[in-house]
Amino acid sequence: MTTVEAAAGGSVESHMNDFPIKGFHHIEIWVGNAYQAAHYYRAVHGYAIVGYRGPETGVADTASYALEQNDVRIIVTAALSPDHEVTRHLALHGPGVRDVAIGVPDAERALELAVARGATPAAGAAQVAGDRGHWKHSAINAYGDTIHSLVENPDELWPPPDFRPRQDSIAVPIGLEAIDHVVANVALGEMDEWVDYYERVFGFVLLRHFDDEAISTEYSALMSKVVWDGSGVIRLPINEPATGMRRSQIEEYLDFYRGSGVQHVAISTADLVSTVTAARRRGMGLMRVPETYYDDVRERVPGLDADLDEIKRLNILVDQDDGGQLLQIFTRMMQDRPTFFYEFIERRGAVGFGEGNFKALFEAIERDQAERGNL
Repeated sequence: MTTVEAAAGGSVESHMNDFPIKGFHHIEIWVGNAYQAAHYYRAVHGYAIVGYRGPETGVADTASYALEQNDVRIIVTAALSPDHEVTRHLALHGPGVRDVAIGVPDAERALELAVARGATPAAGAAQVAGDRGHWKHSAINAYGDTIHSLVENPDELWPPPDFRPRQDSIAVPIGLEAIDHVVANVALGEMDEWVDYYERVFGFVLLRHFDDEAISTEYSALMSKVVWDGSGVIRLPINEPATGMRRSQIEEYLDFYRGSGVQHVAISTADLVSTVTAARRRGMGLMRVPETYYDDVRERVPGLDADLDEIKRLNILVDQDDGGQLLQIFTRMMQDRPTFFYEFIERRGAVGFGEGNFKALFEAIERDQAERGNL
């Protein structure tokens, strides 16, 4: 593992002033049935359904629901006809993240900067208005068919202005607080290209580099680099496969997703034990690790301030770095294809990504791969 200082390409302050961002704005997921997806997220993940856009609001070709839990904002969208971009995307990729939206103070200026630095525009600057106010947005293409909307939302409106607001008295949150990081899987040889893209377009800098020796099991390996804005507001790990004895999890993703895309979204919580307890009670599928994982936890994470029996019962992973400790867990796949999933993470000062847990995580994924016959 190599850590690269944030000042390596200029100061963080100069980068931030050059391309100012506010952080992750929302995630949009394209699905086959938005109504069912929204109700799944409410019933199991605890999101409130706070808005709707579709034929009843003047949009004839799609149906979308806006979800919210604290600062986590998600849109699920489905097409209403077979000849639609969402339908074609779904046929190729299956359900998955289409848009990792980033908040900016000026959507038009952000697009101009991005294009001048080599980004390809996905949508020009436009205003979205409704009875509650307005926002502006533009968009650029990223890896695969993923885009980054650049959202100017001065009044912090949610749901979006063109959605019909809904009051949700049913949702019971499970403690999810904010998007911590978004992980991309890209094809072999493309990781450095996309690291360069984020450094060049956004002024991000390299935070971590994990080689195939650091991230490997008996059967498979991967390489990963993490770019960030310098403050932790946005963290974007980018993975590519490495040569192993068998088919790696990244290769499996790329095969089933038919290209590069978002592998998982990590969401922070202040109390992972409570979050996992609620999630398991509601039937959420979460990855499990062997009991032997916990044999040396006290040695790996000295001073762990947690009930180890409870951590073990819930299959929570623990790790630490120079900043402090972290607890994390990963869900099972969110759809039939082995592609997109979530991570829930509690940071207790740690700024890393659970490097000490990589082996346990990948072995858990490999057990699932073996059951599917894809290892």
